Amino acid sequence: MLTNRLGRSLLVLLLVTIAAVGLLSLAPGSVADVVLGENATPESVAAMNAELGLDQPLWRQYLDWLGAALHGDLGSSPLTGQDVTQAILDRLPVTIELAVLGLLLGLGAAIVLGVLAAATQGTAVDRVISAVSSGLLAVPAFIAGPILIYFLGLQLGWFPVSGWSRISEGLWENLQHAFLPAMAIALVEVATFQRLLRTDLVSTLREDFVSAARAKGMSRAYVLFRHALRPSSFSLITLAGISLGRLIGGTVVVEILFGLPGLGQLISSSITLRDVIMVQGIVVFVALVYVVVNMLVDISYGFLDPRVRKAVTA
Repeated sequence: MLTNRLGRSLLVLLLVTIAAVGLLSLAPGSVADVVLGENATPESVAAMNAELGLDQPLWRQYLDWLGAALHGDLGSSPLTGQDVTQAILDRLPVTIELAVLGLLLGLGAAIVLGVLAAATQGTAVDRVISAVSSGLLAVPAFIAGPILIYFLGLQLGWFPVSGWSRISEGLWENLQHAFLPAMAIALVEVATFQRLLRTDLVSTLREDFVSAARAKGMSRAYVLFRHALRPSSFSLITLAGISLGRLIGGTVVVEILFGLPGLGQLISSSITLRDVIMVQGIVVFVALVYVVVNMLVDISYGFLDPRVRKAVTA
């Protein structure tokens, strides 16, 4: 089963690389037209296309690009001359920290609210939590961001509203700059995670092994956390893994809103400048991260349930 998943993942990556390289042929004009400008002569455009290998058939361009990519070379931006791989690695720590912190904040709040809602099923507490979750689902990051900036940043002055401080410059300063954008990301995740965990927990609490644990005189909290929470976490782990891969490639709005030097801002500026080579490199890299994260999620099931471990490795 693990071999099959690996094969499907490699196929997905292959299709993504084909699509990414195809961007060069689908984009209006050519990279040379963008670099040289509107006043470029046909001779100069042809010379630059030859220099970049864009005068070759598309299949040849793809094979050349793939061979270089397998060695970690995603090309260089014809506009800035910057190495694409290095540009991604320079921006990656910001995006990863933002995505991971947002995910952890969302998971932490969702587990607390999900467990509380399941433990108080049908009561006023459960209904209030459900109402709050429904409200959070209607607040995407581009709305939550300005609200957080206004109240927590400008009015209360608790957090900076723009800029970035690296961990090497001080952990506290780094977390202060990262908290608001991470919270803007986490709010929607909280709602989604909480609803999913509550549903699975309610179902698990009706199982026979939970009834048996209660019959032995175990406390409600012990049964909930020791016996019910772990088997109810499969769907949550799957969704969290998918969300992490999505967040790494989807922090564009938040990074622009808060002025953060991450991958989202890089791909946004590259699209504006029509830097296709930079865009395709980022797209392929994000797809790689997404596939790897999902593979790790599948493998992690084995640590939660040995039965799943046997099925995955079979």
